Amino acid sequence: MNTKAITKRIAHVIILSSALALGYEAHAYPNDAPNQAIHTAAANARASGHGSAFIALPDFTGIVAKEGPAVVNISVSAKVAADDSGIPGFPGMSPDDPFYQFFRHFQPPAPHGTITTRALGSGFIISKNGIILTNAHVVDHADKVIVKLTDQREFRAKVIGEDKPSDVAVLKINADNLPTVTIGDPQKVRVGQWVVAIGSPFGFQNSVTAGIVSAKSRSLPDEGYVPFLQTDVAVNPGKSGGPLIDANGEVIGINSQIYTRSGGYQGLSFAIPIDVAMNVERQILAHGKVSRGRLGVTIQPVDEELAQTFGLDRPEGALVSSVEKDSPAEKAGIKPGDIIIKFNGRNVSSSSDLPPMVAELEPGTNVSLVVWRKDGSKTIALRVGALATAVAANGNTPKKTMKHAEGMLGMDVRPLTPDERKQVGTTGLVVENVDENGAAARAGIEPGDIVIAVNGSDVNSGKELRTQVARHKRHVALLIQRNGQQVFVPVRVG
Repeated sequence: MNTKAITKRIAHVIILSSALALGYEAHAYPNDAPNQAIHTAAANARASGHGSAFIALPDFTGIVAKEGPAVVNISVSAKVAADDSGIPGFPGMSPDDPFYQFFRHFQPPAPHGTITTRALGSGFIISKNGIILTNAHVVDHADKVIVKLTDQREFRAKVIGEDKPSDVAVLKINADNLPTVTIGDPQKVRVGQWVVAIGSPFGFQNSVTAGIVSAKSRSLPDEGYVPFLQTDVAVNPGKSGGPLIDANGEVIGINSQIYTRSGGYQGLSFAIPIDVAMNVERQILAHGKVSRGRLGVTIQPVDEELAQTFGLDRPEGALVSSVEKDSPAEKAGIKPGDIIIKFNGRNVSSSSDLPPMVAELEPGTNVSLVVWRKDGSKTIALRVGALATAVAANGNTPKKTMKHAEGMLGMDVRPLTPDERKQVGTTGLVVENVDENGAAARAGIEPGDIVIAVNGSDVNSGKELRTQVARHKRHVALLIQRNGQQVFVPVRVG
């Protein structure tokens, strides 16, 4: 493992001090009947001698006819500060572009003051009296929101509330007896099943695309509260906020994001599970805001090396790398080095599973956790706290001159001074030099890192560090702090 690997490992740490620190109508087929009908048709084709040429695909016409009228087009306008350094019609063109001066010479200057920007999105009606769900980013900073139905009626919409962490917004239009979608259960979704997306890509209203569910419970950068559904359904700009519908004609998600290098669809799209969105909608309508549970820990993934180091038979769970002072986790006795493998009776297969599990709970909820600690499991009772504004970690690691040589790891360390401990908010040892051929260098340890613990045991002197390392023949897990972030780093010492 090199420095880039540690940087990547730190980047994967989920800072939870803010978060923990979120029947097929066309033929009236029930449940899995569409697939059964396909299998029956295929069997009949084989019996007739045409099985080798038979290809069965689902028919989505009934789903579109039933759910389509409840899907709306959303147009948004907002006033923003004008950028008089740009070129009208060519937003974002760099002054270094060889055509910049050409277009600037022949174009009129950009207006001063404010200009009106326009954007398009999608949404869907969930109640007959005009409650609509869409993405928060579709209506963010909007001054005017117009909702257009498939019957061409248009309504001025009010933004009841936005929840940026989940990217869900709730709108209201003044109308009655509106068509509504059928809400499904994303927990029953299976990878590989057919799904349909309806929306307005590039303004083309009620466009339909189909595909399959590619994966479940995807965690995306800066989106720790949402266990996204990944699909290969084509979603392009303007289709955000529209429904993702299963083969039973039930909405299981809100199309939210795409992975792209060009700005267009490239085979990866992500949807917010509808149960997450409906929870947000209920809280916004009831309280005007969204409350989330919080543990007050920082966690990281458990890879094969860390699993071996901590005595797990396989990589699983969420490894606690730090515990916030006076947090629910600290009060319950959770410690750095604990691996959370169950939360309130639900398995934590990977670290990305934990944030949405905690975030979906109301503050004050009593839960139980099963943690792996020192080669054994332990059950801990905990009262979930409330999500608060994140406190940004900061501070640089000071360096002094005193050294303690640690031959097995190949690095020089020294204890933090009292002033330094106060500045960085922890105890431990400062790494001053690293042997480029040593075990620490291979693991990615750098001068300036602070070694806080070895395999969960705090170290405050070179002697304590040597003693802890000598107890293990092959691997140790060093809890280090770098640039204010704490992370476990596996080091092969054998």
